[in-house]
Amino acid sequence: MIDSPSPRPDSDLAGPRMRVLWASTWAFTSLFAVWLMLGVLGLEIKKDAALMLGPVAATMTADQIKPAVEARFEWLLAVAILAGSLPRLAFGIWADKYGGRLVMIALLAFCAVPTYLLGRAHSYGELMACAALFGLAGNAFTVGISWNSAWFPAGRQGLALGVFGAGNVGAAGTKMLVILVPAILTLVPIGGFLGGLIPGGWRLVPTIYSVVLLATAVLVALVCPRPDHRPGRGRTLAELLAPLRFTQVWRFSLYYVVVFGAYVALSAWLPNYYKTKYGVDLRTAALLTALYIFPASLLRPVGGYLSDRFGPRTVTYAVFMVMIAALIPLCLPASILDLNAVWFTVLMVVVGAGMGIGKASVFKYIPNYYPDDVGAVGGLVGAIGALGGFVLPPLFGEIGRRTGTPQSAFIALLAVTAFSLAWLHLAVLKLRADERLPADLAIAASPSSSLA
Repeated sequence: MIDSPSPRPDSDLAGPRMRVLWASTWAFTSLFAVWLMLGVLGLEIKKDAALMLGPVAATMTADQIKPAVEARFEWLLAVAILAGSLPRLAFGIWADKYGGRLVMIALLAFCAVPTYLLGRAHSYGELMACAALFGLAGNAFTVGISWNSAWFPAGRQGLALGVFGAGNVGAAGTKMLVILVPAILTLVPIGGFLGGLIPGGWRLVPTIYSVVLLATAVLVALVCPRPDHRPGRGRTLAELLAPLRFTQVWRFSLYYVVVFGAYVALSAWLPNYYKTKYGVDLRTAALLTALYIFPASLLRPVGGYLSDRFGPRTVTYAVFMVMIAALIPLCLPASILDLNAVWFTVLMVVVGAGMGIGKASVFKYIPNYYPDDVGAVGGLVGAIGALGGFVLPPLFGEIGRRTGTPQSAFIALLAVTAFSLAWLHLAVLKLRADERLPADLAIAASPSSSLA
């Protein structure tokens, strides 16, 4: 539903729906980079024991300070990830009811404030408060999915959502900061400029991000069309939440844990794995991780195009099988297959490519089956997928510690991927069985929960 007649169909790059696509993609890229910026800034923040621990740091030995700082920093990361995960259902519903344009502008403007304040934090409590607030940036994905689904016709939704979802490449931007931070430390004095209004050192980075967010909010407000599409306008909350009772929706959520939750987890986990397993320096580890991140993000439009042409089921099948084939050698102990850094990276690129295509195919399911409920369904799927990014890193670490071989951590991802493929196949078999029933019995077989 919209506030005025639907804008004319357009195919040119400057048409209304295309302006929504390009502006929302840039907004998502910026917000995603902010959401994960602690993964890199933490390298500098953790050096300031007084900031992380307060006055008690002066009474501790060096051996005590390091684990205490690490533990507190892990909580900072967790808070930011959870803030960008748990409210996704609410943000999806708001985008359906009030329009993606309004919600995206509000999210950009709001997150700019705690992002800037992070650069001025002088206590752990202030760091934690900023992380909880700028972490809301992670909800941009659900807003953009609802917004673009409302503007694009069914035959073009897969490609459009794939292009928008490529904003995940913002995670690679945070990895590139590993190279830029040392330059920033020398280029801009620690005291900064303008009496500290523009801080120096690592604190300059969130300041730059806050300016980018505000500029993007202005861009969205000026460029994106009004009135907006609002498929949830006039509907009750119960009506918007009704599709969540279907098992199918929760199955899509598991798929998204594989292709997105694991992507977020590996983006954070791989740099340390490269350092400990192959002995490379931090910059090399970040660049090698970026080789995995780029296909996991930039191939999303390809996944959307393929899903439009062949259907999300076929593409998701292929993605899971390719990922399993690449994960099996990654799981093998060194006594059986000792991968060097080159072959390990090649296999990670294959896994990343599968995730990039799969992220698009999983979300293509949603407007296909729930065209009027993309916000709510996409919010739930996105929330559970993002929570996978919170749960998997400690699981990876625990498996590695228990087995004594870090590569064993990939067993967890292999198991979840294989289970998802099995569930998809069982759903397809049930769907085919239902299609062979007489029409009245097929209807009684709960088609909404059996769709594959």
